[in-house]
Amino acid sequence: MASFKRNFIFFIIILTIGLGIVGYFYYQKNLYSKEILKLEILGPAKTNVSQEVEYIVKYKNNGNIRLEDPELIFEYPEHSLPIGYDSLRIVKEKEELGDAIYPGEEKTIFFRARLFGRENEVKIARVALSYRPKDLKAFYESSTTFSTVIEKVPISFDFDLPSKLESGKDIHLGLVYYSNLEYPLSDMRVKLKYPSGFEFIKSDPQGLEKNEWELPRLNRNQGGRIEVDGKLMGEIGEQKVFRARLGTWREGEFVLLKELNWAVEIIKPSLYIFQQINGNPEYIASPGDLLHYEIFFKNIGEGDLTNLFLMVKLEGEPLDILSLKSDRGDFEPGDNSIIFDWRRNPDLQFLPAREEGEVEFWISLKENWEIKGKSSKNPSVKNRIYLSQIWQEFETKVNSKLEISQKGYFENEVFESSGPIPPKVGEATIYTIMWQAKNYYNDAENVKVKAILPKNISLTGKIFPEEKIENFAFDSKSREIVWSLEEMEMGKGILDPAPNLSFQIAFQPDSTQKGKTPEIIGEVKITGEDKWTGQSLQATTSAVNTTLPDDESIGEKQGIVQ
Repeated sequence: MASFKRNFIFFIIILTIGLGIVGYFYYQKNLYSKEILKLEILGPAKTNVSQEVEYIVKYKNNGNIRLEDPELIFEYPEHSLPIGYDSLRIVKEKEELGDAIYPGEEKTIFFRARLFGRENEVKIARVALSYRPKDLKAFYESSTTFSTVIEKVPISFDFDLPSKLESGKDIHLGLVYYSNLEYPLSDMRVKLKYPSGFEFIKSDPQGLEKNEWELPRLNRNQGGRIEVDGKLMGEIGEQKVFRARLGTWREGEFVLLKELNWAVEIIKPSLYIFQQINGNPEYIASPGDLLHYEIFFKNIGEGDLTNLFLMVKLEGEPLDILSLKSDRGDFEPGDNSIIFDWRRNPDLQFLPAREEGEVEFWISLKENWEIKGKSSKNPSVKNRIYLSQIWQEFETKVNSKLEISQKGYFENEVFESSGPIPPKVGEATIYTIMWQAKNYYNDAENVKVKAILPKNISLTGKIFPEEKIENFAFDSKSREIVWSLEEMEMGKGILDPAPNLSFQIAFQPDSTQKGKTPEIIGEVKITGEDKWTGQSLQATTSAVNTTLPDDESIGEKQGIVQ
């Protein structure tokens, strides 16, 4: 019994000591309430994307105890762009805040940023302030958050493609973007998700991938367009959904700003459209051509079609829009569209099943058009035909244009000339012939310049530049001169210096030529193959006689053989 009492007393003593220790620490812990420190963030409840916002962090010691070793951590909203800082997480220690927050002391700190995200997205800023009350070892932390809603994203982002399409048809997809933001946008990307059954063919501009494009820097009131060509297959009635996303890269992540969905319904074909130009469905045009467009449409459905409208939209720098003519089409001068109304076109007013109709118009290509650098390479003209709920686009490639200039001189800066002027029978007069070649719109290959030397004309062997002698040939039997240029890039002679060749000839007239102005070199021809169209190219320029029309030192009478 005595042993039991001793054990019981010992237990009571140990319990009392334990409760005392726990109570002491509990007292220490609750001696200070963190509610004494007031911490808050002030800022805008709403903003537009990329608009500058200011967060005001305020804290105040409402107690009578000094708060020592303060440290404040401010975290900007995700994917924002801090102004004045390089990180989304800002730490301010006692070197900036002071050694302590004294009773009644209040401070304000400002943080500025631009927020990025999609419309109605909530962006959360966070702040935490840790400190140690005087005479206590324990650290406390107060924290709070502030939410801002991105109300608007002032960027236009739209699809340009039909809502209905026949299976297997070419589809031309456009994505148009335009910025109305004050702040310039960089590191912008567009991503496309294609539906099943879509076959990618090409895009303009070319993307990083078949479904992703990097956009140039966008200032206010600037925009652009992405065009994708492909084919779409599907079952009749099936909805094919294209999804597009516009965003920017922040800290290695894609930040979504705009998102689009567009459904294309696969419909049963009722019309078939085809065309020919100048009687050829695969026509390749050349500068200066007059193009006669014949557009045929066939009702391949089961029922009759009535009161149809057909519109043709033309596109291409080579087109001379002012030359457009159409007997039954309506257009305004300078406009790129022609409307064929059923009221003026019987085939559109009533088109029975399995029957075919036709409209036509004429338009010329310019002889020359502005070359805006290498971007003008490989020109074409396009026409998109809209009829009922279908459309079809046709592209017609346009050939390049070669030019050759031929001039003859007695007085010149390349070679010294000699012999009598006017030329005399039995005596040799030395002339210089100068050739200059140009190539306009497409790269060309197998380019050659040819001319025939008339009788009593011979080569002296002098050529300038001398290194081109390897590309110069003369057939003494046919008397044909050949200058082989081989490759000529687009714009050679227009954007870049023109290839040129000078050579000397000797003319020794005979008695049959006395009193005449004979040719000293025949008509010159330049030929080549267009690498864009695969067509043969050629151009000619006239022969040169002894009157030397390009040499101002020689008059017409000085060209008459004596």
